[in-house]
Amino acid sequence: MGSRKSAVSGAPRSESRTVRASVTLRAEVYRTLEALARQKKVSTAWVLRDAAEKYVADQWPLFGKPDHEG
Repeated sequence: MGSRKSAVSGAPRSESRTVRASVTLRAEVYRTLEALARQKKVSTAWVLRDAAEKYVADQWPLFGKPDHEG
């Protein structure tokens, strides 16, 4: 597969601790996320990351530990 470098850090992608993702949301959902972020005094990205992490944590007990983690 090779050791392609991350555009941001210069580190090999396999060693990267984060990845950038692009999602499309309904405008109403995004406005709600923005409002939540303002209330919490955090970024909209933080709210999305927090929600995604909680969703994954809620799902893994049903499916077992993911294969890609050691």
